[in-house]
Amino acid sequence: FFALFVGYPGNLNCKHLVDLSPLLSFLLNNVGDPFKESNFGLHSKKFEVAVLDWFAELWEIENDEYWGYVTNGGTEGNLHGMLLGRDLLPDGILYTSKESHYSIFKGARIYRIESQIINTLVTGEIDYTDLQEKLFLNKDKPAIINLNIGTTFKGGVDNLDLVIKTLRECGFSHDRFYIHCDAALSGLVSPFLENGPLFSFKKPIGSVSVSAHKLLGSSIPCGVFISRKMHMTDFSTNIEYIATQDTTISGSRNGHTPIFIWYGLNMKGRIGFQKEVKSCLTNARYLRDGLKEAGISAMLNESSIVVVFERPLDREFVDFWQLSFLDNMAHVVLMPHVTVKMLDDFLSDLVQKREIWYGSGEVRPVCLAEEIGVSNCACSIHGN
Repeated sequence: FFALFVGYPGNLNCKHLVDLSPLLSFLLNNVGDPFKESNFGLHSKKFEVAVLDWFAELWEIENDEYWGYVTNGGTEGNLHGMLLGRDLLPDGILYTSKESHYSIFKGARIYRIESQIINTLVTGEIDYTDLQEKLFLNKDKPAIINLNIGTTFKGGVDNLDLVIKTLRECGFSHDRFYIHCDAALSGLVSPFLENGPLFSFKKPIGSVSVSAHKLLGSSIPCGVFISRKMHMTDFSTNIEYIATQDTTISGSRNGHTPIFIWYGLNMKGRIGFQKEVKSCLTNARYLRDGLKEAGISAMLNESSIVVVFERPLDREFVDFWQLSFLDNMAHVVLMPHVTVKMLDDFLSDLVQKREIWYGSGEVRPVCLAEEIGVSNCACSIHGN
């Protein structure tokens, strides 16, 4: 199964966590605020704070200026970011692209936030013209922006500088907008790109959410949420029952995953992440080139590890390779466990199966020009 798992953003290289298996004999509960003790003695909050400090440095915010916690995954981080934005700007309108993760739309329903769904470019990133038009139409109300640092399916990145520029051009002062960054996959890719990070707390963002079971790898889903401490002043509640402050969405919180994350971060270090990101990017280009050489429609965004291609006709093939699909597209996510040999086997299998599906000429590959661009489409109309 390990050698066939290519379609989802999860790093299966988790064998190092076997070293920590004795901890599974204990109930570890990080209930309440990570920076404050509770009356539950079995916890890992010191490890949790060490993890948060690591990410704060990575995303360029001082230790005395941030607040955060280890979450159950990217969705919980997104829900917390949206909640902060809503509490700071109660009459604010949520702006998010139509290719945002489903948790953003879930959060809008839960919090009953008025929303504007923004169109996207072919890359999957937000359409800045559409954003500007909708901001202008609603300029009397504050803006809560969900910024995608890598969309779920195409890996498209919303340009932070362009979004900030658009907000200011539409008359939104710094106190009238809140930006949450959904960096579920790319939160650990962005800082190690050769052309610099895609986001930073040096810019006017309010919060960031990342999934730790994706690029880092964890046998239990988990994530990290970081926000600005000044936004938390009215957010906490003292709970006598647990003798601490309630500041997180979850009450009881997993005490094992902060140790898993801490262990992984210290094993790899920044140099290790840099090597892994470089390898994932190289493998993404390798797969894209292999697909195109085989005459298969394929797209890879700049600085992305997600390769989009035509959806295979056979559901058995999709399930065999654990592919994720959307409409006429499928994608491969180049995680650290995905090797060149796996990609060669995948390409060979896909080419052979396409000969069965399309060899007779009765059925032709669909046109993906609208979904991934004319230059990436290899259909009978747009292909060479």
